[in-house]
Amino acid sequence: MRIRIEAGDLPGRTCPPGDGFPGYSGIHVGVQRRDRPGEIIDLHPGDAATAQWTLDCTVSTTAGGAADIRGPYVQGRPGGRFVYLCWGTLDVAGGFTVFRRAKLMLDRLEPDLLAAAIGSGTLVGRLGLTDAQGRPLCAAVRPPVIAWSPGP
Repeated sequence: MRIRIEAGDLPGRTCPPGDGFPGYSGIHVGVQRRDRPGEIIDLHPGDAATAQWTLDCTVSTTAGGAADIRGPYVQGRPGGRFVYLCWGTLDVAGGFTVFRRAKLMLDRLEPDLLAAAIGSGTLVGRLGLTDAQGRPLCAAVRPPVIAWSPGP
């Protein structure tokens, strides 16, 4: 199976400082590989119209009968799996420095939705990436902030 993340409403390449937020420029977003915090793939600039990532994964059944999604970009323990979107600055030399992350939580997927996604081969998550303050979205992200559906 694959997880496809379709994102819009990116916050921009520059976010000014304000209320506990230091401000950043050269903002990009990508997906973090499990157990490799320095490996961020498929960077998209913060002012892109949209961003999309497609991640390979597998689904197995735990001893308790629950579905367990795993893969190179799926983080966390069974029952608490998620995908990290990492926000950072990209310097002119190509160095990426993470300043915040969004956890796209997979722990609230309805069994029927997950079964349909397994049948189609794709689980799609759609979300906007700007928070209420106009900054890069961070923290744990669950519905209704992200809408999960089976792929076509």
